[in-house]
Amino acid sequence: MAMIEQSGTDCLVQLKVVPGSSRDAIAGALGDRLKVKVAAAPEAGKANAAVCELLARALGIKPRDVTIEVGAGSPEKTVRIRGVIAQQVRNVLDR
Repeated sequence: MAMIEQSGTDCLVQLKVVPGSSRDAIAGALGDRLKVKVAAAPEAGKANAAVCELLARALGIKPRDVTIEVGAGSPEKTVRIRGVIAQQVRNVLDR
């Protein structure tokens, strides 16, 4: 999956975020990105925080270990997940 790559001890994930959805959900692959839906509005960083919390919850890690690396003001984002290998992310997404 091109959307998930290893970067040292961290993992980078390419996302397409849909804010203002009816619920928070990891929707699956959308082209070369992972589609993530969050109920939070795209204002004052609320949607970005919701994305980090959703991914952290899915991976069983702390939200502070998920950060927006690129695209904080865009629906297309790259997140850095600290201390997680790419295969762990793939395993969670395959469930």
